[in-house]
Amino acid sequence: MLQTASILFVITALGGLLMAAIRFATKHNPPAWLAMVHGLLAASGLTLVVYALCTQAVPSTVLFALVLFLLAAGGGAIMSLAYKWRQRLLPAWLVIGHALIAAIALVLLLLAVFGANPDPAG
Repeated sequence: MLQTASILFVITALGGLLMAAIRFATKHNPPAWLAMVHGLLAASGLTLVVYALCTQAVPSTVLFALVLFLLAAGGGAIMSLAYKWRQRLLPAWLVIGHALIAAIALVLLLLAVFGANPDPAG
């Protein structure tokens, strides 16, 4: 389950990089459909992580990754509702902060899932 979530988050990150490139290269917000797919994939990954936390023993870093993913999701919601929805250019600091928090969470999740530590308690 966490492997599937990891794959979803990697695909989500690739979409996020594409959206950041669009935002910084063109000085326009990325298309709404791309942002929606990005959010849907992230929400799917979050759902799997929460389910795994509730149903199986997982490394403790997974919980920390979840908290960071939720923080990044909050930033994504702010970008969508406060800026994109009102057709205002996404602020660079928010795009970068969202990306950094999500990237740290992704690295933590990948280390927990694919790392060398076989102990589920972390």
